[in-house]
Amino acid sequence: MCNLYSNLTSQEAMRQLFDVPVADDHLGNAAPLPSIYPKGAAPVVRLGPDGERELVKMSWGFRTPKVSKKTGKPIKPAAWNNARDDKLHTGLWKSSFQQRRCLVPASSFCESKGRNPATHYWFGMASDDLDERPPFAFAGFWRDEYDDLAVDAQGLSTYTIITTTANELVKPVHPQRMPVILAAEEYEEWLFGSSENVGRLLKPFPSEHMRVVGQGVGMKADDPARTPV
Repeated sequence: MCNLYSNLTSQEAMRQLFDVPVADDHLGNAAPLPSIYPKGAAPVVRLGPDGERELVKMSWGFRTPKVSKKTGKPIKPAAWNNARDDKLHTGLWKSSFQQRRCLVPASSFCESKGRNPATHYWFGMASDDLDERPPFAFAGFWRDEYDDLAVDAQGLSTYTIITTTANELVKPVHPQRMPVILAAEEYEEWLFGSSENVGRLLKPFPSEHMRVVGQGVGMKADDPARTPV
C-alpha cells in the first residue's frame, strides 16, 4: 500500500499537464511537496460544478468514525488512504468511484522493505536525468466528509488513491500492491468515462517506464529530488 508520495511539480506545470485553466486553479500559492503522508493536504484535479477540470487542495484519506478501545468514546477519525481496485463497487468506495473520480498529481511514491531499520524505496517515471522527477498522476476519487468527521477543518474534502497488483519493478519491495498510475492519454477517460468502462485502466503501470529514483535506510526521508519540474 502507498503511505507516502511526493509532488515536486510546479503549479504552472500541473496546469499545463492536466489542462486546467488559470481561473480554475484554486490552490493559491502551492509549494512543492517532497513528502505527503495520510491526512496531509495536497493538490487534486477533479471536475468542478461546471464540468470542467479544476485544481484544488484536499486531505489524503477518507475519514471514518473511530472509538477508543479503553473508553469507547469517539476519537480522531481513521483515514483510508488506499482503495483496492477489486473493492470499488461496494461499501465506502462505491459512490465516489462512480461519481467523483479525480487525478492525484505526483512525482514519486515510497514503499518500504524490511524492519529495524527498514529500507525505503522511491519510485518514479523513467528519465535520462537522474535528478528529474517527471510528473504523473495516480487514479483516485474524492468526497466531502460529514461535519462530525471533518475534525481538521469544517467542510473537509478528502481523496484516496487506488491500488492494483504490483509490477515487476515494485514487486521485490512490495510484492502485492502498488498505486494505479494513469498514462496522460488516459486522464480524459478516467475523469469523464463511465464507471463500467474505466475498470480497464486499473492495471499495473509498465515497469519499463519507471525506475527507482532513490532509497535510504531508517526514517522515511523526503524525496531526494527537491527541485520543482
